[in-house]
Amino acid sequence: MGEILEFPSQQAQGMAFLDRQLRTLLAAKGADEPLIDFATGQLTRIYAEFSESEQYSFSVELPQSSKREERDRLYQQINTGLEGIRKENHALMVKLVAQLVLAEVRLFQHQRID
Repeated sequence: MGEILEFPSQQAQGMAFLDRQLRTLLAAKGADEPLIDFATGQLTRIYAEFSESEQYSFSVELPQSSKREERDRLYQQINTGLEGIRKENHALMVKLVAQLVLAEVRLFQHQRID
């Protein structure tokens, strides 16, 4: 069986979900359409930049004498370690993205009042 491709991608599905949730939340709080559009636009832009930063890539050169079993074990250990780091960073970055979007929305609102 070949690889299954999902359309839209999981990232696109996730962004659409965030967009809908933020729009619903802001509308329930009484936000007008320009504010909702601004907030969702900022969230989309910032989250896209953040997602790009999670694309890790590097290489490790192993000695020719290493056995296949050793290489596979090392590969698995590196992947496990990177996934742990990615999860920790992801949680922190999501929190920071939310704080940044909120600050930008407040600034947008403040500038509109002036």
